[in-house]
Amino acid sequence: MKYLVMVQGSHADYEAMAGRGSAHSPAWDKESLTAMFDFMNTLNKELLESGEMLDGQGLADPGETRHVSLDAEGRPVVTDGPYAETKEVLAGYWVLECESLDRVTEIAARVARCPQPAGAPEYPVVIRRIDEQGPSQD
Repeated sequence: MKYLVMVQGSHADYEAMAGRGSAHSPAWDKESLTAMFDFMNTLNKELLESGEMLDGQGLADPGETRHVSLDAEGRPVVTDGPYAETKEVLAGYWVLECESLDRVTEIAARVARCPQPAGAPEYPVVIRRIDEQGPSQD
């Protein structure tokens, strides 16, 4: 089975990782950032070696987000810019192929243990099964 494992964050969290903390998210120092990257790199290496990791990426600051929708006449409406500070966004993901939901849950629990500074917000790690067949009415 294939699964999408997602980690969340906010614009304030990206700012905090750049050393600009706020009431929502304390500033990270270089040691905290290095510990987080070392943890993730080790996890990714192990998942690649086990053959379970198909893809995984961290995403850029939500301030670089672009929303595209359509107006009443079907023309694109483009909105740039960051989300509000409290809005959670997808911060990174893994596409994993695991033998069971239990196994991907073990991996997600490990992701949840990623080191971060004291007082940093904690977000759940989200698991979604990838539906390779699509919905059926049968």
